[in-house]
Amino acid sequence: MIDVLLADDQALVRGGFRALIDSEDDMRVVAQAATGDDAVALTLEHVPQVVLMDIRMPGLDGLEATRRIIAEPRAAGVHVVVVTTFELDEYVTEAIRAGASGFLVKDTEPAELVRAVRVAASGNALLSPSVTRRLLAKVAEATRTVRPVPALADLTPREREVLVEVAGGLANDEIASKLYLSESTVKTHVSRVLMKTGSRDRAQLVVLAYEAGLVRPGWAGGAAQGGG
Repeated sequence: MIDVLLADDQALVRGGFRALIDSEDDMRVVAQAATGDDAVALTLEHVPQVVLMDIRMPGLDGLEATRRIIAEPRAAGVHVVVVTTFELDEYVTEAIRAGASGFLVKDTEPAELVRAVRVAASGNALLSPSVTRRLLAKVAEATRTVRPVPALADLTPREREVLVEVAGGLANDEIASKLYLSESTVKTHVSRVLMKTGSRDRAQLVVLAYEAGLVRPGWAGGAAQGGG
C-alpha cells in the first residue's frame, strides 16, 4: 500500500486528489496539510512514501517545505512530487534542487497523476512532459560555466554512457534497447551512478549531467560531448 500525504491550501484540490487516490486499490491518503509547516510536521508524523506538494501556500512555501522534509533523516524514504498551477521555469528547477522527485502541473490527466505517485513511490523521478525539456534548457542556461564534478571520475565508461541517456529523459527499458543491454543491467548501472554521485534520484542526475557538461542544450541523444 502506498501512503500519500496531500499538501495544498485549497480544500477543493485536496478533496479531488483524495478521491482519486483513495479510489486506487494500492494507495491511500494518510494525511492532509493546508500549509507548508503542517506538511513538514505531518510528513514526519506519518512518514508516507509520497507527498504531493503545492508550491504556493501560506507561511512556509512548498519549496522550503520540500527542503526541510528531504533534510530529515526520518524522511529518507519519502518522495516529494510538486504539483502546482504555476508552470514556471524557476519553480521547476528550484523544486528539483530542493530534492523533489517529480513535478506535475494541476491540469495533468488523473491517470498521469496516479502514475506519478507510483513512479515516485518506486524511487524513480517523474517530470511532467510539458516541462521536462524546459527544465533541461533552464539548467543548461543557468550553468554556462561547466563545474567539475569529482564523483564523475569514479564512473565507468558504461555508467557515464547510461547517465547521458538518463539525462536525455529515457526510461530504463528505452536505455536498454538503445545500448543493447538488459533492463536489469541498466537498472544496476543507474543505481551505481546514483550511489557514486550521491544523487537522490534521476531528476538530480539530469541536473548533474547538465551542470557537468556531459550534455548540451538541444542534445537529443547519442554520445555526450565534453565535460566531467
